[in-house]
Amino acid sequence: MTISLFSGQGSQTVGMGADLVEAMPELAKIYEVGSDILGRDLKAICHDSTMEELSSTINAQPAIMATSIVCLEAARNKGFTFDGVAGHSLGEYAAMYASGMITLEDAFTLIKARSEAMEEATKQTVGTMAAVVKIEPEKVEEVCAAAKNYVAAVNYNSPLQTVIAGTPEGVAEVTDVFTELKARVLALKVAGAFHSKLMQPAADKFYETAKNIKFSAPQVKYYSNVTGGALTDFSDMASLLAKHIVSPVRFTSELNAMQADGADLFVEFGPGKVLTGLVKKTLPTVTAKNVSDCKTLEAL
Repeated sequence: MTISLFSGQGSQTVGMGADLVEAMPELAKIYEVGSDILGRDLKAICHDSTMEELSSTINAQPAIMATSIVCLEAARNKGFTFDGVAGHSLGEYAAMYASGMITLEDAFTLIKARSEAMEEATKQTVGTMAAVVKIEPEKVEEVCAAAKNYVAAVNYNSPLQTVIAGTPEGVAEVTDVFTELKARVLALKVAGAFHSKLMQPAADKFYETAKNIKFSAPQVKYYSNVTGGALTDFSDMASLLAKHIVSPVRFTSELNAMQADGADLFVEFGPGKVLTGLVKKTLPTVTAKNVSDCKTLEAL
């Protein structure tokens, strides 16, 4: 069983996807659709902007999604097929497109609304995130729960990597505790406390767009960050996606559920290979690959 995975925010690099579009010019249509909906040149954002411009939430989210879809369609052109999909955070939007749940136009409409709402929320409430490594997620939860200032576990990435988010005071408070416990704490370069309750204004605003989108039943298995397993109820995706903005990413649980369902090949589409690394750490017996350019496409 083959699973297509899709990259999350933070994986962006200037020039991502450029060689694939040069090799397969028909893929430029993806940027054209995105540009029409965003109201700005998405291809230029991906290929010609500065890293600072590209890394802003309002640019990074549509740019990474577009690149992930470019990588997927390039593989499809080569005959690649798959049985299930999953994404990490914003990667869920490329996953929904890949599964046939939403059209390309609706994918960009959703990600435009999501990125704008989240960027606005980060300006209203100061928040930050950090990765906690070499300690079990249960201990991370325990330390966060005991903190005086708000902080929570929000990304369950692997058995020994959990991302926390909260107020700067909350993250600083637990960082001292984790350091005493011999865990490594790595500050993340993000604009806010994503997947935490500090994003509630973004979730509320995003829902107003999502509720007008038509969601179809997926053509392959679809695994959800919110539930940590295969999703079977697609009757109210707008509410689920709004909840997704303020809920933990249960990626480790998703990977275990996929393996239990028979998945043995995982292919990450998009810039970088962060998810490929997480698969290898969580499921050492499976095969994990990534497609981010022509070289990795040929190796598929």
